Amino acid sequence: MKILAKYGNDELARVWVAQMRDDCRSVVEFVESIQPPIPREEKWVLIISSMFGCPIGCAMCDAGGGYAGLLTKEDILAQIDTLVSHRYPDRKVPCSKFKIQFARMGEPTLNPAVLEALRLLPSIYDAPGLLISLSTVAPARAEKFFDELIEIKETLYRAGQFQLQFSIHTTDLEKRREIIPTKTWTFDQMAAFGERFCCPAEGDRKVTLNFAPMSGCPIDPSVIRESFDPDRFLIKLTPLNPTLRSSEGGWRSIIDPNSPQSGRTLIDEFTREGFDVILSIGEVEENKIGSNCGQFIQRALHGRERPQDAYEIERYRTRSADEI
Repeated sequence: MKILAKYGNDELARVWVAQMRDDCRSVVEFVESIQPPIPREEKWVLIISSMFGCPIGCAMCDAGGGYAGLLTKEDILAQIDTLVSHRYPDRKVPCSKFKIQFARMGEPTLNPAVLEALRLLPSIYDAPGLLISLSTVAPARAEKFFDELIEIKETLYRAGQFQLQFSIHTTDLEKRREIIPTKTWTFDQMAAFGERFCCPAEGDRKVTLNFAPMSGCPIDPSVIRESFDPDRFLIKLTPLNPTLRSSEGGWRSIIDPNSPQSGRTLIDEFTREGFDVILSIGEVEENKIGSNCGQFIQRALHGRERPQDAYEIERYRTRSADEI
């Protein structure tokens, strides 16, 4: 793996760009971030890629398209080890919460190498705070992956060490197919899996149902309640991050990251249905770095225009591999 560049800063987030093969399509991005004012020793998040590009092509994700294949187990672990060894050369990670999130490039459930990496991670690092987070659109063809994931979680990541997230975005199924253009599990299928995956009595984290509310994409909490049990599922609401694809498609966020009250109505509606609700709004500066979900530096570098308040990568010095 050859490090090509880094963007951002150590006080918030940094995007790393690396070439994994000799051809120009084998470039991946991975991210390390903290959550001010929480220090790195209390929470450190790594956001890892599982593919070269992504075959799903979600409507607001800049990492979609240009799919060039799966990363190997070694490729996945190399991203993690680059970030860990940079901060902690002895591979002893003292962070109270050391979160490894599979959410940068690629749909992780379509790559069996993700499972191989998950099996190895606890033996590679001395990291009592290790927490795995896997975000998925629940592709219908990933059933075998999900079955193996349960076994791995129950064996290696018990008592709250695994965070599973389904990306939902809207309860209008036609709109959901427009946003996520692939065949996915139905809500009832996701719910049935969640019943198997999450055991509250053993300290498991609730499965997250993530929504980035957008204009023209209805969200009816009563529809979610018909399929999902609030004892095993929680709701996360996030702003739609500014990306090239969301700008080109005219997608507009209902939640304003500068005005948390813009999510109040949805929070109240989901709460009345019995769900715990998290309003997740990060630092706006991360949009400018390009480290947020759905953002992808390589697309921004080649785009003629950029969304407002996003991808201000000229502000951050690009280092060559020789300087890193």
